[in-house]
Amino acid sequence: MAMRTVRTDKEIKKSFAKKGVFPFKWSFTLLFPLRNIFLSVNNLIERLDIKENYNVLEVGPGPGYFSIPVARKLKTGKLILADIQPEMLEYAKKRFSKKKTGNVAYYLCNGKTFDFSDNSFDVIYMVAVLGEVENKEAYIREFSRMLKKGGIVSVSELAGDPDKMSIEELKDFFEKHDFSFDAQYGNKRNFTLNFKKKNGKQDS
Repeated sequence: MAMRTVRTDKEIKKSFAKKGVFPFKWSFTLLFPLRNIFLSVNNLIERLDIKENYNVLEVGPGPGYFSIPVARKLKTGKLILADIQPEMLEYAKKRFSKKKTGNVAYYLCNGKTFDFSDNSFDVIYMVAVLGEVENKEAYIREFSRMLKKGGIVSVSELAGDPDKMSIEELKDFFEKHDFSFDAQYGNKRNFTLNFKKKNGKQDS
């Protein structure tokens, strides 16, 4: 039994060290409360500045570690979970069902486009996800299209993620795609950056 545990621990560490989409078979590790050391749910919600009537898109939610608390903030709004792995969406769906949390929908990504109307969302957010995306340019164009005026794209990056993008890389990437830097939280190891469309700022 002890040998099996040691071997499993090594396999988990190896999976965390690999670049690319996080494998579903280790999805339970994404629910460990230890994640709060890097980014707590409450801190993320505060950084997203979510209002109860917002429509929110979470890209790459995995099993939904942050999703349920975010959905509970949306009294009259809605949360859409979008993931490229159907198994992750099913896992998240089961967790939502157990918690009896509504106002949520599930969307299977194709890796390029999103089947949502223009100006659909107030907030689009990702936690330790953007670096895994192969078609970043396609995603960023879709984010710009789907965001409402004044809406934000929020990107959180965490220490230890092999696909982690730096603050400088993210700012450069978003500014090249018609977004402007809006806010920064945390430090270089664990941080959240918010961006707005340059043509989508609220009038002062």
